[in-house]
Amino acid sequence: MSVLDGIGVVGAGGEGRAVAAHLAARELPVHLYTRDLGAVGEIARRREIVARGVLDGRFPLREVTADPAGLAARAVVLVATVTTAYPEVAARVAPHLRPGQVVVLFSSKLCGSVEFAHALAAAGAPDVDVVETDALFAARPSGTDGVTVLGVKGWNLVSGSTAAAVARRAGLLREWFPMLEIARNPVERGLHDFGAVAHVPIALANLGTIDRAEELLFYVEGVSARTIALLERTEAEFAAVAHAYGARLLPMTEVLDRYYGCPATTLLDALRTVKPYRTIAAPTSLDHRFLTEDIRSTLVPLQALARCAGVTTPMVDAAITIMSVLGGEDFRRTGRTLHRLGWDGLGHDAILDRLRAGDRPADRAA
Repeated sequence: MSVLDGIGVVGAGGEGRAVAAHLAARELPVHLYTRDLGAVGEIARRREIVARGVLDGRFPLREVTADPAGLAARAVVLVATVTTAYPEVAARVAPHLRPGQVVVLFSSKLCGSVEFAHALAAAGAPDVDVVETDALFAARPSGTDGVTVLGVKGWNLVSGSTAAAVARRAGLLREWFPMLEIARNPVERGLHDFGAVAHVPIALANLGTIDRAEELLFYVEGVSARTIALLERTEAEFAAVAHAYGARLLPMTEVLDRYYGCPATTLLDALRTVKPYRTIAAPTSLDHRFLTEDIRSTLVPLQALARCAGVTTPMVDAAITIMSVLGGEDFRRTGRTLHRLGWDGLGHDAILDRLRAGDRPADRAA
């Protein structure tokens, strides 16, 4: 198989549409797969995505369909769905995958490639490479015909469920997305996620406003010189867990600068200078996936990994507990548990052994 056989993009939300438009702009053959054809009615009718913003133009697609059977003929399958749907998505695509293919996860959160590979194996899929990066586009769906791209990250990391998968696939991904660098392991990649550091603490500082569905510019008005301490303490816990698993977390001020070019000495100043963040409104419900996805797919596995390593995470613990009470859901049970990673019953040393199998000495993050 080669990319001339087509690239499958699974998911037609903002990120999926932006990824599809980005690749189509490079004149690559893109096939878009979605469960809800009604939400992409004009895209499906015209077989074309209209992109607005920093990516601008009309970009042709080879196919728009709800039938995943065609994935069998695609050399590369890009998954741009919400991360909480990974077990369901893996089960849905598994019967249609073939040896030699690669599955690339966008967003993925913490150890997403490990969870997805484990779910594929449980669903009887053949041996395929699974690699991951973050959401690379600040994008929103625009009607049923297109996407608005507010920004494109200038830097991010790529990792995978195995070292061999990363070695085989990183070159191609970096050809399409040159901002990518290879992470030490999936923990390092997953914890370099500013949204996972910021979303829940900012929401906790603005609980009443969000619960009343009042207007709030999330990053601009949602943080003050005092409440920024919640993000800084959360970042420190992310860094401690990263260190415990052989990874290094860059300061979030540097991450934001690498993302969008906003040099600043403090996290508060950085937040207020990121252009794509200036118009982002707060969610209008505490049940919004903006919050629950980060809890289920990053904070829950982070807490579990921290406990295995003997690292204390009081901020993360409190965030999970408070949001579980408010949401009426035990996120520690419904989130990305060690069982869903295939690491249930493993101690710190055993998990480190798994991660070292994915370690690459060259081309690591700075």
